Amino acid sequence: LGVMPGMGGSQRLTRFVGKSKAMDMCLTGRMMDAAEAERCGLVSRVVPAGELLEEALNAAAKIADFSLPSVMMAKEAVNRAYETTLAEGLRFERRLFHSLFALDDQK
Repeated sequence: LGVMPGMGGSQRLTRFVGKSKAMDMCLTGRMMDAAEAERCGLVSRVVPAGELLEEALNAAAKIADFSLPSVMMAKEAVNRAYETTLAEGLRFERRLFHSLFALDDQK
């Protein structure tokens, strides 16, 4: 097409798979298969297509068993890791962690 990755694709890919693999993919247009995506940490797990819905529903059920505020805060803490320094991320995580103890959901 004569274009480059857009909409933040080059930035996010580099953060997820590292500079050399991102450069390879962006410059050559090479596609990554599921096994390679799992090996380099781009996806958390790979399942056969026929088991995908069952696996997704099982993961959703497991997440739904946890406290909604703790799930939301865990997601925010992980997302924040890509947007800030380690020191700031640790402070942010500590604030979220301590705030969960004030909730009735805490066991």
